[in-house]
Amino acid sequence: MSKIDLNDISTMQYDVLKELGNIGAGNATTALSKLVNAKIDIGVPNVRLCDFTEISTILGPEEEVAAGILLMLKGDVSGMMMFVLETEVARKLIEMLGLPAKDTNFDEMELSAIQEVGNIIAGAYLASLSNMTGLTIDVSVPLLQIDMIGALLSVPAIEFGKISDKVLLIETKFDDEKKQDVTAIQGYYILIPDVDSYSKMLDSLGM
Repeated sequence: MSKIDLNDISTMQYDVLKELGNIGAGNATTALSKLVNAKIDIGVPNVRLCDFTEISTILGPEEEVAAGILLMLKGDVSGMMMFVLETEVARKLIEMLGLPAKDTNFDEMELSAIQEVGNIIAGAYLASLSNMTGLTIDVSVPLLQIDMIGALLSVPAIEFGKISDKVLLIETKFDDEKKQDVTAIQGYYILIPDVDSYSKMLDSLGM
């Protein structure tokens, strides 16, 4: 297995990682469409390989409250993945599931629904990644947290230095085509494999 330097990867390797992000996000969108029984359009995801320190700036102010679903990865690909949604986006998803979304704090049923949506979307993304690379990816039970973005990122930040030099960030905007005036549902996948896992993924695709 070749060892890669994430600070000096080739254009072709970067394009392959971006394509993995695109296809994975597309597969996750299909899973979301089935879950809410509506056609969802993902548009073109914005995929980038960036330093973890850039993430909080991209996601928004550290004090802004959001929903984060964290999954630990084991098997051929080790590391973690987090799916982050703004709270208003999370309420929109609850409405799409046919539940009455309230303006107050999320109740137990709403939290369960958000966690299940995150689990299905992230699981579909990782299943797509596994199918494309032929690598085994075992996923932990998802951990949901509603908190300020700075607090949400504190858990992966603690582990980040032990895992990787870079994260793969996929920004998506889901649109429900059943409604013309619907607000785009924006979410972020933060994939943090360890460096060896990046090498395994690229090696499996002949890079």
